[in-house]
Amino acid sequence: MIDIPQNKQLILFDGVCNLCNSSVQYIIKHDKKNQFMFTALQSETGKGIIDKFNIDTSKIDSILLYNPQKGIDYKSTAALKIGSKLGFPRNLIGVFFIVPTFIRNWVYDFIAKNRYKWYGKKDACMIPTPELKSKFLD
Repeated sequence: MIDIPQNKQLILFDGVCNLCNSSVQYIIKHDKKNQFMFTALQSETGKGIIDKFNIDTSKIDSILLYNPQKGIDYKSTAALKIGSKLGFPRNLIGVFFIVPTFIRNWVYDFIAKNRYKWYGKKDACMIPTPELKSKFLD
């Protein structure tokens, strides 16, 4: 059982990816309603969710959005749902839901496949500052 507060959603991200870590920092900065918590895909919580939902990490190795009431979203759907919760003008990204999922995911997969080459990779997962520790699950 993944224990997160009722009013929160959990973002699972690639903890060694520079693009993913920058995205997490961006979300934290703009999450004015404090709706999101975070965990790395490589963490115990991340591995637990991957197992629970039988996620093939060779096909989905980037962002996941876990909502205890609604289940799991991944790839472009997860990114758009997160962006649409971040307030104006970021929430306007939700307009891209009109684009068919297979097209959105093709673009998403292209970026995900090249993220290490374009943005680099860390040797270890990001360690949150003491102020942000409450937003992260191990």
